[in-house]
Amino acid sequence: MPRDPLSLPARLCLLAWDPARPGAADAARVHHLVRAGALVELVRRDLLRDDDGVATPADLDSETGDPVLDGLLELVRESLPHGWRPWVALHARVTFDAVREQLVAEGCLRAEKKRVLGVFPSVEYALARRDTAQALDRRVREVLAGQVPAGEVPERDAAVAVLAAAAELGCAGDPGGAGEPGAANEPGAARGPGAARGPAGAGTRRRDRIAELAGRAAPAPALRGVLDEVCGAVSDETAHTKAPTGG
Repeated sequence: MPRDPLSLPARLCLLAWDPARPGAADAARVHHLVRAGALVELVRRDLLRDDDGVATPADLDSETGDPVLDGLLELVRESLPHGWRPWVALHARVTFDAVREQLVAEGCLRAEKKRVLGVFPSVEYALARRDTAQALDRRVREVLAGQVPAGEVPERDAAVAVLAAAAELGCAGDPGGAGEPGAANEPGAARGPGAARGPAGAGTRRRDRIAELAGRAAPAPALRGVLDEVCGAVSDETAHTKAPTGG
């Protein structure tokens, strides 16, 4: 993936951006995905830890210098204790909005002021650096398709791929033609819609690959447990979003 200053949640937000439907990124599924990435990033930096299933700040003073991550860290410090799955959803829109503004500042997105009905001010966001988004897309496809041995995939790249698969992003739904949207309800587990699709054995290969990548992204058992939890929460929201509604 591009060697740029983009954090894990920023990469996931950009990866979820569909130039044909830019408004689709502003949805609960993507909000949860971006929040999950921020939680994993904070655990990777040893600023959040797992305390018997509860997301717990490592101390009361440390900061990352990233306003998105520091804002979430402050929110966790000032809130009642919660497990990892609740934190994926709790005020997730706040983290998404902060990441979106960060991407505007980085020049990846463009904020365009408009007026609704010619009266009410509004802001629309458009993809400004298509090359960066496309590079992210290609890299996730390569990683999920197994074109790179799991042991050679950078930890952050592996985390992006596993989380993207949990959210069934378009780029993660068809790695190398596998055609397996929904194969990651948790790293290494397939409970989402579409898990049985694809040629014989494709689902097993995909699950095995995601499990390998999850191990690469989270070599420490504590981090692996957090990754499992947040991916499960993202997959649950994704399944809920895609579930057919009665009429």
